Amino acid sequence: MNKLILLLILGVVAFAILKNYARRGQRGIDQPSSVKTNEDMVKCAHCGVHMPVSESTLSKGNYFCSNEHRLMHNK
Repeated sequence: MNKLILLLILGVVAFAILKNYARRGQRGIDQPSSVKTNEDMVKCAHCGVHMPVSESTLSKGNYFCSNEHRLMHNK
């Protein structure tokens, strides 16, 4: 009797895990990922505005928010 109860509990746990796994798999296929990757933030050497590295301009080891600030800073 104890073995039967143990097998029943293990079956319910396995079913719950598989159901959760299947639900996550469907969600990933049907819906686009809204997870954003983390990106380093940098500070403009001229005005101090913080922005992601991908949106900044790098010149002589300094990051700038625009080409205009890069030119103004290097004068």
